[in-house]
Formats: sequence, C-alpha cells, structure tokens
Amino acid sequence: MKPATKLLAAAAAVLVGTAGAASAQTLDKVKKQGNLSCGVNVGLAGFSAPDDKGNWTGLDADYCRAVAAAVLGDATKVRFVPTTAKERFTALQSGEIDVLIRNTTWTLGRDSSLGLSFVGTNYYDGQGMMVKKSLGVKSATELSGATVCVQTGTTTELNLADYFRVNKLDYKPVVFEKADETLTAYQAGRCDVYTTDASGLYAQRLQLQNPDEHIVLPEIISKEPLGPSVRQGDSQWFTIVRWVHFALLNAEEAGITKANVDQMLNSTNPDIRRILGKEGEFGKGIGLGSDWAYQIIKQVGNYGEIFDKNVGAGSRINIARGQNNLWSKGGLQYAPPIR
Repeated sequence: MKPATKLLAAAAAVLVGTAGAASAQTLDKVKKQGNLSCGVNVGLAGFSAPDDKGNWTGLDADYCRAVAAAVLGDATKVRFVPTTAKERFTALQSGEIDVLIRNTTWTLGRDSSLGLSFVGTNYYDGQGMMVKKSLGVKSATELSGATVCVQTGTTTELNLADYFRVNKLDYKPVVFEKADETLTAYQAGRCDVYTTDASGLYAQRLQLQNPDEHIVLPEIISKEPLGPSVRQGDSQWFTIVRWVHFALLNAEEAGITKANVDQMLNSTNPDIRRILGKEGEFGKGIGLGSDWAYQIIKQVGNYGEIFDKNVGAGSRINIARGQNNLWSKGGLQYAPPIR
C-alpha cells in the first residue's frame, strides 16, 4: 500500500469510528438511564394529555411508548416531559429530551436551521378555524375584520397571516404563548375565531362549556404533517425512531395486532416473519434485538389501533382516518418494507 493510500485509509477509519460513536450516542444514553425522555404536549386530548390519575394518553404518547418498547423492551419506561410550543425545540436541542413527539409540523426551516431531523409523519393534518355559531359565519372567507386567537411560536401564526394576506382580508391577531390560554381567551369572547390544527380544534372543542355552540369552518388553510423529530448528527437514533413508525404501519398492513401478535409468530408469511424477527437480523443493523417490532406491537399495538383508540372511531374525538389511512385504503400512510 502506498503512503498516500495508507493515509486515506487511516482517515477513513477515523471517520467511520467517529461516526459510529456519534450515532450510538442517544441509544447508549437511553439504555444507560433506563428510560426514554420523550417531549410531549402539555395537554392536547387525543395526542398527549395526562388523565385524572396522571397517566399520559394519546397518539403521540403511545408513539413514545412504542420507541421505549423497541429500545428497552418495556413500553412503560418513558419519562414524559411536557413542553410548550416555545420550549419544545430547545428541550430537544439541549438534550433534556431524547425525542420530540408532540404534534409538531415538519417544515424545511425546522428540518435544517434548528438542528433537528423529522423522522416521518405520524399524523397528516391541516390548519382550521373555529367560531361560535352565533357569529353567523359559514366560511373563513367571511372573516374580514375578525379578531383571531392564535398561539405564538407555531406555524399556525404564520399560516394565519398568509391566509388573510392572500385573500385580502383584514384581521387582528390576539396572541398567547400556551394553547390553554388561547382556548380560554376564545371561550371568554376575547376573539371571534380560534385557529390551530384541525385535529386540535376537534379535540379542544370538547373542552368548551357548550361544544355544540361552536363549529369548525370547512376551510383547511395549510399542510401540517405532524411527526417525531430527533437531534441531527445521530444517524442510528434517527433510523431507530423512523423505523418504529414504519413498523407500526407495516404491522397494520400485515394484519398484526396487539391481540394476535403471539399467534402471528407461527405464520409462514415471510413479510410477517421478518416484521416479528423470526427471519433475518434486521434489528442488529440499528442496534436493537430481533424482537424489537414484536415488542412494539405486543405492548402498544399497530398504527391503526393507536389511531382508533386515541383520535379515531374508538375515541370521543372520532376523527375519520382520511389522509391518515394506509396507502392501500386511499390514505397517505406508507412504509418501506422490513427486508
């Protein structure tokens, strides 16, 4: 080997070693501390909110549990860290939390300049507007001159400005830092309109004193792909969290549920056997055991089960699957195969 070649080989070895150490950083941290620090909303019904016993419930909360099940083999090993819209990114950047799973919109700016990486979309959403029926408004195009309660530090604030500017409508924003403050102000009559993601509107409408007195207007004014994010520079952890999401989708598509997962271990279907770790060593490549996806499904369920229980037909919110259905059923949820 020539000297120059030796130098290049040595440099490559150093880079590979450094990359390997960096990529294992969060995984090692989580295993050492024995739990997953998961950043969630301070309280949004259907996504992440503590019940009357202090137990966290919701689609995002169950995603935290799914990651813990995959990494630690125990879905209960989660330390839920409630974060506001303003605090959430700092909490992830600083290392206070290991992953942010908090109804957060995937945008170019957040996926680059903030030092974060979004792993996928666990809920396809869009921004809507809610008004009191007594206002007599049937469409957002009738809101010229309205006062609008909106949460600061969110994509909601910018989308609102864009919508009114494009439609040449005047409005007055009434801005709050926290979601509960925003909703309280709307209910107290401090504004005509309350705007946030449509899923949030349906969830928070149930918290109002007389929900039937309020309507969600038909317009969806933005794209809001919500999903988990991790710190940049940790490729292994990024891959783990991303494939937790994909495993949930693949399990639903394959018909593997929390109730039948043990029976499915005896399946001869190669796709099912690979998902459940009965064929291949796919967990090894990301630093996990062969049964990582089995643990997710056994302890938490598949994507459809998580959706229905928290925000779908089995919940008070009762949101239709729509865009969040599997691709094979007309939705946008699609996962690469485990193979």
